[in-house]
Amino acid sequence: MQTFKKNISIKLNNTPFLIEGNNKNIEDTISIILKSLKGDFGISDPVIKVLGLNPHAGDGGYIGTEEREIISPVIESLKKRDQKIIGPLSADTAFIEKGTDIKADAFLAMFHDQGLPVIKTSNFGEIVNVTLGLPFVRTSVDHGTAYDKS
Repeated sequence: MQTFKKNISIKLNNTPFLIEGNNKNIEDTISIILKSLKGDFGISDPVIKVLGLNPHAGDGGYIGTEEREIISPVIESLKKRDQKIIGPLSADTAFIEKGTDIKADAFLAMFHDQGLPVIKTSNFGEIVNVTLGLPFVRTSVDHGTAYDKS
């Protein structure tokens, strides 16, 4: 699922791929985002910021090692192929881009509730979800169905 509001884009991972330590899924997800940003949205040289799984992106291994063992190797591999991938970043500050020279075209959140609260808090009701990687365009509203009935 890709969520868009103006120039903010968050890719949410709705599968628990990190638990299995499978970095191929991360690479595949980033490839889908890159393909969509280039082909569907006309961004010729996209920048993707990747969030870490653990608080403070593992804090150098003190809180968790998934960033160092799984996420970082994927990012480094993609950088060697001239992709502009930044991370893993701490989710609590990754979306604050004031004072940074590099603005993200997309963010990859490691799980659903890591990315959605940020964008829903700031833009609820104005967001469009786009499912990427399908052979057709699939969109939905940002609040799911029957929000007024829940």
